[in-house]
This record gives sequence, C-alpha cells and structure tokens, in this order.
Amino acid sequence: MANSVTVADLVKNVRMKVLQGEDYLDRPVTTSDISRPGLELTGYFKYYPAPRIQLLGITETSFAKNMTHDELLMVMRKMCAPETPTFVVSTDLPVPEELKQAAEETKIPILGTKLTSSRILSNMTFYLSGKLAKRESVHGVLVDINGVGVLITGDSGVGKSETALELVRRGHRLVADDRVEVYAQDEQTLVGSAPAILEHLMEIRGIGIIDVMTLYGAGAVMQEDDVDLIVHLETWAPDVQFDRLGDRGDTQQILDVVVPRVAIPVKTGRNLAIIIESAAMNYRAQTMGYDATETFDDNLNRLIQENSKKD
Repeated sequence: MANSVTVADLVKNVRMKVLQGEDYLDRPVTTSDISRPGLELTGYFKYYPAPRIQLLGITETSFAKNMTHDELLMVMRKMCAPETPTFVVSTDLPVPEELKQAAEETKIPILGTKLTSSRILSNMTFYLSGKLAKRESVHGVLVDINGVGVLITGDSGVGKSETALELVRRGHRLVADDRVEVYAQDEQTLVGSAPAILEHLMEIRGIGIIDVMTLYGAGAVMQEDDVDLIVHLETWAPDVQFDRLGDRGDTQQILDVVVPRVAIPVKTGRNLAIIIESAAMNYRAQTMGYDATETFDDNLNRLIQENSKKD
C-alpha cells in the first residue's frame, strides 16, 4: 500500500512556485526518481524516463540557448509525454519559451524554485520517497520516548494502550495506537505513523476512545517517528524463558528493515511504563557505545581473576 501524490502536493510540501499550468496540478506523480534531461536535449530519447519529474538547471537551460527555435521546440514536445507529471526549473532561471509552448499543448505544469538543482532534487526525492514508499500496517502502539521511537506489540488485551497512556502521562509522545502504518525510508530506517482516521486517538478498555491531544496538549503527540526499538509484551508463564542479561540481540524484520526487539513479561504488579522507558534509555546508551551487559561481563571476569590470584 502506498500513498498517492499529485503535483499540487509536491508544490505544497516542497514549497515551489507554479510558473505555468495552475489548472493542471492534479497530475499524478508515480515515482520518486527525478530526471535531468541532458541527453534528451541532444535528441536521444531511446531510454527517456517519461514518468519522472523533469528537472532543468543551469546546464540544461544553457545548452538549450544554443539550439534553434525549431530544434528546441521539437525536443520539448517529445519531452512533454502524456505520463510526464511536471517540469521543474531551478535557481530562478528563465523558462525557455519552447518549453512553455510544448507544456501548454500537453497540459503539463511548470514549477520553479530559487534553490539549486542539487538542493531541490534532494528535497523532492526525500518527500516523494516517503510518500510513495510501500506501506505495511502493524498491530501495536508507537510512542516516542525521549527521542527513541518504541513500537509496543503484543496480543490483544495485554495492556499496550494502557501502558502507552502511562508513558504519555510521564511526558512522552504518542504517534499511533492500535494500527501503525510503517514504511522503509531507507535500508536502515523504518518510519511509523497513524492512519488518518486514528490520529491522536487511543482506545482504553472501560473508557472508550480518548483524544490524547485534547487531554494532554499538542506536545503529547507526534505525526510520525522512526521505529528504533520493538518492545513485545508477553503474558508471563513459568515455563517461558525470558532474556535476563540482555545479550540475545533479538531482532525483527519489517519491510526488509531489521529492528532490535526485546520481550517483556507481563505480570501483576510490574510497572510496564517504567520498564519500557528503561528499555528505550538502555537502547540509546547502546547506540552511544555503552553496553551494561559488557560492563557486567568485564566486572565478572575481573572478579574471577582476582579470586584466582588469591587462590
């Protein structure tokens, strides 16, 4: 599942100017790849990526100035394919008249920006990669704990939402409850958000639906967050072995992104909010190079060596 994006969305979120074609901004953008049509200006169209946004910068517009009117108009008409969403002209450069004519004939909008080609290409790619990425719906609760995105999973009724509500009361921020839509921003980064219908809402058994932003303020919610850690809540059972030293290195793969995972037993009397908060802080410490398990191992080895010398 992926979101749909139009040229109008691109204009709004990447902050560009509409230079021509205000009435054609409903054209769909189907790929995050951006084309720099240098070869096309020379007349080579064998591998022309027509569905991509076509970005013209100083190099392209300078080359176009050396072409005759008829040559440039012919090339621009070929570039204005039915599936081409829009043309973008960077660095506040003037738009070639031939492009204006060809784009108007095919009802393709032309956008402009004062940013350089490299900067606007990066901005568009970042926005489109996120919006057009494949999405997967995960059952759980996503909470930001001091900058660490924690996805709380577990069987229905295990207490995920109630634990997340306690974390919100402790000053942390809710991203999504019950259903989390996740997508891979890159090979190492998983991002989660709430479906539009569930934004800021939580279901608490015995109470019903509550609006977290209304009850706790705008600072208690986030639109989206990286999924840095998965905390799986499991009902405690005497015959189940849980990790006691934190040295298993368990992970879970979602959309080809590997995320660290810890399992926490749920038992009467345990303060799950504090435990999950500690798990998030421990994860942060590990990413900064400190590992409490290694410290314990070092201390244990040192104690064994000291006792061996005494013997």
